[in-house]
Amino acid sequence: MTQEIQFKQISKFEWEIPQQEEMNVPVRVIANKKILQTATGDASMQQAINAATLPGVLGQVSVMPDVHQGYGFPIGGVAAMDYENGVISPGAIGYDINCGVRLLNSRIPLAEAEHWIDDLILGLDEACPSGMKRKSDIKLSINDMEQLLEQGSKWLKTKGMITDQDLDRTESGGCLPFANPDATSSRAKQRGLSQLGTLGSGNHFLEIGYIAEVFDEEAAGLMGLFEDHLTVMIHCGSRGFGHQVCSDYLQILQQSMREQGIKPPNRDLSYAYIQSKEGQDYLAAMGAAANYAFANRQVLAYKATCVFEDILAGKVKHAQLSLVYDVAHNMGNIETHIINGQEKRVCVHRKGATRAFGPGSKDIPSIYQKIGQPVLVPGSMGTESWVLAGTEEGMLKTFGSCCHGAGRMMSRKKAKMQINSRDLLRDLQKQGINVRTASIAGLAEEAPDAYKDVNAVVASVAGAGIARKVARILPLAVIKG
Repeated sequence: MTQEIQFKQISKFEWEIPQQEEMNVPVRVIANKKILQTATGDASMQQAINAATLPGVLGQVSVMPDVHQGYGFPIGGVAAMDYENGVISPGAIGYDINCGVRLLNSRIPLAEAEHWIDDLILGLDEACPSGMKRKSDIKLSINDMEQLLEQGSKWLKTKGMITDQDLDRTESGGCLPFANPDATSSRAKQRGLSQLGTLGSGNHFLEIGYIAEVFDEEAAGLMGLFEDHLTVMIHCGSRGFGHQVCSDYLQILQQSMREQGIKPPNRDLSYAYIQSKEGQDYLAAMGAAANYAFANRQVLAYKATCVFEDILAGKVKHAQLSLVYDVAHNMGNIETHIINGQEKRVCVHRKGATRAFGPGSKDIPSIYQKIGQPVLVPGSMGTESWVLAGTEEGMLKTFGSCCHGAGRMMSRKKAKMQINSRDLLRDLQKQGINVRTASIAGLAEEAPDAYKDVNAVVASVAGAGIARKVARILPLAVIKG
């Protein structure tokens, strides 16, 4: 489906592509005018229109301001499918299932620890393998793997790597209950055996930062975020296991649709009805990949905590790190939302978008019930990141969803052509940012110039009322895959 795209302005930060032709619902875009103009330069808006044609899509397809073109479905896209009569699409969830962000707070003032930042990042680089080829020091058996895929982060309790508070402050308690390892291939399991507790490559990172500014004292206080205190942010997902699950089911669903004579709006947007055998199998496999990712970030956080305590013990008053929240993107969540005045059970596809549930939601930790769910928005390497909080307005406007980062402006190929990695590394060092990377050549792919201005992205979601500002974080040291 290809057509000339017309936008109707709803507010300063909201735009609509009205329902027309094969579309079952409109598309609602959260963005300022400049970001919207940028987004029309790739296929992302057409991909959102294609998503609006899927069977069983409800309400509207929402597009976040960090939007850019993805495989079949825009990164930064959100779509809710009727659980009984709608479809599920691997391409609308993504290859890196449950890629997500975890934020750790501390009671460590920057002034007390600044002389130890280089030691900390060296220790973290050793403890948290990054890059394509580095493997974990945790050896899983097939039996371990299957238990992990079913139990998610809960499996780590027997290993002493997680607390009840960690589980409480992880989205979905660190475990999707519909996961079934039997729905995943032996190839996927083999790929995951050696990768638990690893960062991976691409835009994945581990970053030491500090709170540069607080905008909401109450919310920041409940999150344990205080000005000039250190933080650790971790961004990674389900590694080769999740990628294989997506690849496997794209092939399965493409074949199934060919046999049924059904043509999707785009090959990469192949789907199955949620209640079909193929749909239930993919849901179970996606849940298993999500559980792997929750556990992966928990292991990395545990290792980071050990490094901090080992290096800073006796040097600072409090060397511990604590989990603020772990929020996922690239997920299909089974949720209940008010749509056109009625409660509907839906599968919310969030690809490059995160949950941002508002105050009072039963799906967020009790400590955050009053303020809304923490929303973690990393910037690009060398720029600030943000902590936001979900709102009641966002529950109605975007199915409780928000942006997941700054969003790419350049493709990885274009960034490598235009940006010199060694010059970039020197520039970051001049800013006082210690960068450790598994690939100097690949550093250019993640350069700040390759991404949108994260402040403009955050201003758009705040202006639209789907999240509110809590705190701004500046980087001190970064490990890149």
